[in-house]
Amino acid sequence: MRTWFITGGTPGGFGMAYAEVALEDGDNVVLTARRPGLLEEWAREHGDRVLVLPLDVTDSRQIHDAVAAAEERFGGIDVLVNNAGRGWYGSVEGMPDADVRKTFELNFFAVAEVLRAVLPGMRARRTGAVVNMSSIAGLRGATGFGYYSAVKFALEGLTEALREEVAPFGIKVLAVEPGAFRTRAYTGFAGEPVDETVDAYVPLIESVRTFMIDQDGRQAGDPHRGVRAVVAALDEDAPPRRLVLGAAGYEAVTSHWEGTLGELRAREAVSRGADFPAGQ
Repeated sequence: MRTWFITGGTPGGFGMAYAEVALEDGDNVVLTARRPGLLEEWAREHGDRVLVLPLDVTDSRQIHDAVAAAEERFGGIDVLVNNAGRGWYGSVEGMPDADVRKTFELNFFAVAEVLRAVLPGMRARRTGAVVNMSSIAGLRGATGFGYYSAVKFALEGLTEALREEVAPFGIKVLAVEPGAFRTRAYTGFAGEPVDETVDAYVPLIESVRTFMIDQDGRQAGDPHRGVRAVVAALDEDAPPRRLVLGAAGYEAVTSHWEGTLGELRAREAVSRGADFPAGQ
C-alpha cells in the first residue's frame, strides 16, 4: 500500500484522477486543494484512506504543514504528484508583468518548494517516486502561451537534473506531458477577458482564447486513462524519463522533434566547426 501526495485536487481535474486511480489500487491518498471544502463529500466516501488538506502551493508554510500532516497520518509519502498549476494567455511582448510572475510562482517555484518539503522523507526511506505534471508546451512552444511554455520548459530542465540527483536514493522521477485532456483546465478562460497590453497582438490572443473555450469539454484526452498510463510507467523497473499523453500531443511532439533533429543534422558541420582546431 502506497501513500500518494497530490497537489491541485480540483474536482474533474488530473489531481482527482490520480486520487481515484490510487484508491482503486488500494493505496492511501493525500489530496490538497485551495478550496478543500469542495472535496469533503468525496473524501467521506473513502474513510481513513483519504486525507484532504488545504494548500495554496504558493505559500511555503502551508506546503511544509501539509507534508508534515501527511507524514504524521500515513507514516510517509511514497508518490508525489506535482499537479497544481494553470496557464495564462498573452503575447511574450504584451502579457502583463503580474501574470508573468504568477505563472512562474505557481507552475515553477511552488513545485520546487513542494519537492524540498517531500524529498527529505523519501531520501531517508531510500524509496519514492515523483511525478511532475508538465505539458506538451514544455516540449514545443505554444503561440499565445509563451510564458506558460517557458515555465514548463524550466520544469522539464529541473526534472532532468532532479532525476539524476535522487536516483542514488532509490527515487524515481517522471515528467508527464499531456496534450488536450477533458479536465476543467480551460473552463475558467470563458470568464477571463483578454488583458493584452500591446494592441497589435489582441486579435491573436483573442483567437487563442476563443479556441480554448470552444475546445472545452470536447478534448480527446481521458484523464483516467492518462493516469493509468502514468501508474503503469512508474511500476516499471526502469521508468521512462518522460511520458507524452494523448494522440494529438504525441503527433505534435514527434513532428516538432523530428524537425528539430533534421535541422541540427543539416548544420552539423557548422556546429562542429565552432571548436578550436584539433590539437589547439
